[in-house]
Amino acid sequence: MMQDTNRLAIHTITTKPWPIEEAIEGYAQAGVKGISVWRDALDGRSAAKIGDRIRSAGLSIVATVRGGFFPALSEAERQARIDDNKAFIHLSAELGSPLLVIVPGAHPGQSLTESRLQIRRGLEAILPLAEEVNLKLAIEPLHPMYADTRSAIVTLEQANDLCREVEHPLLGIAVDVYHLWWDPHLNRELERAGRNNKIFAFHVCDWKSPTTDFLNDRGLMGEGCIDIPGIRREVEKNGFTRFIEVEIFSTRYWNMDQQEYLNLIVKAYKDHV
Repeated sequence: MMQDTNRLAIHTITTKPWPIEEAIEGYAQAGVKGISVWRDALDGRSAAKIGDRIRSAGLSIVATVRGGFFPALSEAERQARIDDNKAFIHLSAELGSPLLVIVPGAHPGQSLTESRLQIRRGLEAILPLAEEVNLKLAIEPLHPMYADTRSAIVTLEQANDLCREVEHPLLGIAVDVYHLWWDPHLNRELERAGRNNKIFAFHVCDWKSPTTDFLNDRGLMGEGCIDIPGIRREVEKNGFTRFIEVEIFSTRYWNMDQQEYLNLIVKAYKDHV
């Protein structure tokens, strides 16, 4: 069944070649209702002015992306990452974002257990500032192939456990189908997250089979093997009613005309989400 675009949001990284000003205009004209802003899109710009521009175009700011990457081998480097996250929290508040997506991080020079401990400590260090500016933080568990450097949190169960351990109302989870579609315990953990009101974000794209690159060959919805409508039903059954965010890293799509690509995104959302 074809969907309307009332809940469609797009990450600026999805149309990476466009500067944010062009993305704002393009998304609004295409009937997209929300935008998630990657930090690099704000380089050299006033976050407050960009926030005003987004709202003036009729778009909602869904989230800023991405904080985290807490684990490191030295105390000085870990502190530097905490400080950088705090700076991004201030930037997110200036933009007017209600949510900051956290990619937890990992380091191949230490155990996953140690990296997870450092992630918890990092979150505990930045949550007081997030509370001060009323900014939610969403832990995004990543696919296990990224466990070496990008995330020691690779399942929704681990993200749920971390939320339970830290126990803060502003800390929740970003559910990304690309990272979690394979998980045999996904429905159980979505129910758990929903019961605790922890589903803060929902990201969609598709897993191409075969894929040519594990980072930059994501597919449009309907182009791969993920049961996106099925996962959406489970997410919504467990209380999620917010924006559905398209987040695609694709060298192939970045190399094509971005307006044509945007048209394909909207069609794929309507047909396959």
